[in-house]
Amino acid sequence: MGDENRRVFRTTIRGTAEAIWHELTKTDSPQKAVFNALMVNTGFHTGAAVQMRTADRRRTLVVGEILEYDRPRRFAHTFRFTQFDDAPCTVIYELSPQADGTVIVTLTVENIPTGTRTEREMGKGGTSILTSLKSVVETGNVPPGTRLMYVMFGMLGFVLPKRTLADHWPLQDRSSN
Repeated sequence: MGDENRRVFRTTIRGTAEAIWHELTKTDSPQKAVFNALMVNTGFHTGAAVQMRTADRRRTLVVGEILEYDRPRRFAHTFRFTQFDDAPCTVIYELSPQADGTVIVTLTVENIPTGTRTEREMGKGGTSILTSLKSVVETGNVPPGTRLMYVMFGMLGFVLPKRTLADHWPLQDRSSN
């Protein structure tokens, strides 16, 4: 695999690995760090289905399958935007606590389909996710501009393609197919 199919994003966060892990894997409320999307899944185990939905649960933005879940160190899953016909890629979060009380967070995206809309979106998304994650863990919220963007997302959900409607994306483990 060449570097053109892989992106690595990294930041250092003042906070605990548990606080960061919670924000990246919570399912009880929208993830402020991940575009205010709600994670819906069938569990945290290899083969579990995972989706990112709009906060109102009406639209499914991303579908995937959990590949690895090693709390609070590593979380990997496949990732496919529902509005594109692109092949899935792999998203990997790695947390590395440091002696000074910070945590290095690395977000790696592998197997990015070259020349696709997914490639364009993932190039921007990694930086945005880690910037938002850092802000949420260190201050409790995302920056004001990001909050405004999330309000706009909520108001404009109706413009998403019909193919993103949650009814089109049943949540099902690979083992139950």
